[in-house]
Amino acid sequence: MNAPRAWLIWTIGVLAYLVAVAQRTSFGVSGLEATERFHASAAAISFFTVLQLLVYAGLQIPVGLLVDRFGSRAMIASGAVLMGLGQLQLAYADAVPAGVLGGRVLVGAGDAMTFVSVIRLVPIWFAPARVPLVTQLTGMSGQLGQLISVVPFALVLHSAGWNTAFLALSSLSALAVVLVLALLRDVPPGHPPRESGQGLRATGVTLARAWKQPGTRLGLWCHFTVQFSGNVFAMSWGYPFLVSAQGLNAATVSALMGLFVVTSILVGPLFGTFVARHPMRRSAMVLLITAAIALAWAAVLLLPGRAPLWLLALLVVALAIGGPGSMIGFDFARTFNPSHRIGTATGIVNVGGFVAALLTIYLVGVILDVLHTSGFSGGELYGLASFRIALSVQFLFLLVGTVLILMTRRKVRRQMAAQGVHVPPLLVSLANQRRRRVELRRERLAKQKSPTR
Repeated sequence: MNAPRAWLIWTIGVLAYLVAVAQRTSFGVSGLEATERFHASAAAISFFTVLQLLVYAGLQIPVGLLVDRFGSRAMIASGAVLMGLGQLQLAYADAVPAGVLGGRVLVGAGDAMTFVSVIRLVPIWFAPARVPLVTQLTGMSGQLGQLISVVPFALVLHSAGWNTAFLALSSLSALAVVLVLALLRDVPPGHPPRESGQGLRATGVTLARAWKQPGTRLGLWCHFTVQFSGNVFAMSWGYPFLVSAQGLNAATVSALMGLFVVTSILVGPLFGTFVARHPMRRSAMVLLITAAIALAWAAVLLLPGRAPLWLLALLVVALAIGGPGSMIGFDFARTFNPSHRIGTATGIVNVGGFVAALLTIYLVGVILDVLHTSGFSGGELYGLASFRIALSVQFLFLLVGTVLILMTRRKVRRQMAAQGVHVPPLLVSLANQRRRRVELRRERLAKQKSPTR
């Protein structure tokens, strides 16, 4: 493969994904302004994000099937067009129906087309040994989009106003469309062309086979468990929780959100290296991350009074680690499915974290409204006591996800034992490559230590 060309293709895909993440997380930063602009309750504001995530999650499997059929270039460009139109609509919306139906639905649909399409490029353009690391780099680089929504978007929102801020985001999507159509290609030169379009029956067979593979479902539940809490924090309730409940100023909150992004960037390559070297320890790593997230939330929510800044920083770090940790789920999809089914399997996996996130976001909003109308926490909508109760719903999802990971992992191991193999063929190849590198290194060291003649 042409390495420079592969990295160029990857860069264009990551830029499109970066823009998608900025569009996805922008509403979480503007939650307080949206409450005033639309004169809406907490549940109504949470519904903006919930509907966006519902559209995103609901389209993952169809998008996975479509990207296997039409290729990444067409899907990424189409997604950027939809997100640009959605933010354009939201810029001028002044009522909940227009903002929800015209804005967040289009953003959710466009966002749904992007990540799966970018991830599908990686095993096509890069050698198998590099895929885990490049996959982590993809997720890590895309998180810079959240930094765009936290810093420049927030500054424009507070200084120039709602319309200008969302128009600026819309223009980013237009730039992504131009770059993708001009520079991105689906396959390297000489690569076998995609198979011709398949009918509904063949599509159903592909979907059924991807789902029946226990490795796909293990990836789904790993993604479900470690990804949702960070999304809840970054996309919806993190900003109000830190400002209204914890009493932090906007600059400090921006710094914590920046720490979220920086941590994801630093940890991603480490996880990619770990997965490449220890493929049989992937689910164990996911369970460790789950425990860290649960402990961090417990420490913040159970502490009397407001949490100190250092503890909030630890919470942010734990949540940020969940993002790269969820990418391990896509590695399960890749290693347990043939190449022509990767898009479909990746779409199935990507449903997990976003379904858990949208359910959690909505439940938190409903609980906050119920507590507010009952006069709890002195009548404060976003009071600390109310947030303690509402955010505790996350522990239910963490527990359910952990149980499902353990159950599905047992099925994966039973299937592998029944087939007389201990690891998938691709993992065998990667392990053999690593073993050969170790042997060559030992031979070089032995030659260096032997006396010269």
